[in-house]
Amino acid sequence: MPTILLDAQVSPEALLKAVDQLSAADLERLFEQVLALRAHRNARALPAEESDLLRKVNRGFSHDLRERYDTLIARRRASTLTPGEHDELLRLTDQVEALEAERAESLAHLARLRGVPLAALLDSLGIHAAEYA
Repeated sequence: MPTILLDAQVSPEALLKAVDQLSAADLERLFEQVLALRAHRNARALPAEESDLLRKVNRGFSHDLRERYDTLIARRRASTLTPGEHDELLRLTDQVEALEAERAESLAHLARLRGVPLAALLDSLGIHAAEYA
């Protein structure tokens, strides 16, 4: 990961400008580390079961998986997908769906533990529904 020179006191805006200099792969790694840091901070005051659920919720896809999946989706939409790529897309779709299902189950379980509606939990965690075209 490249080194970014920062002053001792950095505003969130200045930090964001520095982060904007990262490559896509480095940004993805940083994002995962920030999510882990947030989960760790929250975990200090949370019961172990909630911490485990939050780790599952915050677990993302690898940069390579997301990039390949998006590429194959774009090729499918453009009707340029080969039969081999179609099989690969089906396998990746199964992986993505399994990860998303585990995430949804973890969110629902966490909402039950906290005794709040799922929508309220999502709002408190800053999770918003993805928009699909």
